[in-house]
Amino acid sequence: MRPGIAHKSLWLVLAAMLSAAGVWLYAQRVLISYQIADAAAHDRPRGNLSDLYPRWLGARELLLLGRDPYSSAVTSEIQKGYYGRPLDSARPGDPKDQQGFAYPVYVVFLLAPTVGLPFAAVQRGFFWVLLGLTVATVPLWLRVLRWSLRPWAQLSVVVLTVGSFAAMQGLKLQQMTLFVVALVAIAVALLVADYAIGAGILLALATIKPQLVGLLLLWLAIWTLGDWRRRYRWALSFLITMAILIGASEFWLPHWISRFLEAVREYRSYTDAISVLDTLLPAPWSMLAKLAAVVAAAHICWRNRKHAQQTGAFAATAIVVLAVTVIVIPSYALYNQVMLLPAVLMVARERQVIWERSFAARGLLIVVAVLLFWPWLASAVLAGLSFVLPPAVVQKAWAVPGWTALALPVGVAALMLALAYRRAFAAPTGPKPA
Repeated sequence: MRPGIAHKSLWLVLAAMLSAAGVWLYAQRVLISYQIADAAAHDRPRGNLSDLYPRWLGARELLLLGRDPYSSAVTSEIQKGYYGRPLDSARPGDPKDQQGFAYPVYVVFLLAPTVGLPFAAVQRGFFWVLLGLTVATVPLWLRVLRWSLRPWAQLSVVVLTVGSFAAMQGLKLQQMTLFVVALVAIAVALLVADYAIGAGILLALATIKPQLVGLLLLWLAIWTLGDWRRRYRWALSFLITMAILIGASEFWLPHWISRFLEAVREYRSYTDAISVLDTLLPAPWSMLAKLAAVVAAAHICWRNRKHAQQTGAFAATAIVVLAVTVIVIPSYALYNQVMLLPAVLMVARERQVIWERSFAARGLLIVVAVLLFWPWLASAVLAGLSFVLPPAVVQKAWAVPGWTALALPVGVAALMLALAYRRAFAAPTGPKPA
């Protein structure tokens, strides 16, 4: 490696490490400190605050004691661990989120090996599992894109991914979304490599969060119908796995589906779950924007249904669908944005093509870049100030790094839709060095 390239590589890795360190230091020294102070001021309870805990406790109660994880009694037990005590509607400072067990029952089978362990040990172990899976998604998506990055560049992407706001929040909360996104990355990589049966099994497991994979499964169904004889294996594997999961769930908890649907309905009511577009736009414009995004994505899916899984069109369509999913599902939680990783990688790979396409594309690329890098910059500044200014002063700016959080997925999805709609990635692609 030439000296100039070596110095450039070193500076890029160092910049990535500083950016990631800024986000994690900001989270610990500013954001969490603010949340603790705010909770104390409003008499708001704080327990383990692990999003894994409701699922883990529900699994333990069902598998070891035969209790219904959707019941109000189990929900109360969950609140004791998650918040430190059961919620009290008479207390104005108490959270609205009841932390009920709002997952399909078969999530308990994935957690079954842990139900006999203390939750503190499970919590620590799951953090490292999620961290390892999040790191692994980077080379997996690069493989799907057939983009051969040099080791230093790949290391920088890994560090920035782990140091992103979405991944940081997901890891701090032990959010199952990171697990599902990793399953999706592995499944798509297996499908591209023609390991269809394994892909179908993992996609079935990923339905523990059905809202995250619904549009992707619709795309794969359309793609499969484009050449059923060659592509049926993943679908058959998926359906058999789903039948096993649903059947086993029915055995452990009869009539669970109606209870699950009721739990989802209640979850949406007590969390006011709305999409990113609903948050940014008033009705009816938000609904029209969601409809337009889904219709555009569906058109791209239909147009690319004949392309084989090794082509750029297949990869681009799957990535477009994931990006659209982030902006239309009824949740604007930041950790969902880990699903944008393959879209960001694709934009980075095709940045020169985008820049030369048109003035509008160039402008959108600049906007997305600013939205993407703002949290790293703002977090680093606040993390640095936290060492020299009083905590109360720095905490007043706790929300600044999140100013672009809702606009980023919209910008990324818009850029991907515009490019894919104009067949920017329709041709098959081979490995492309960087």
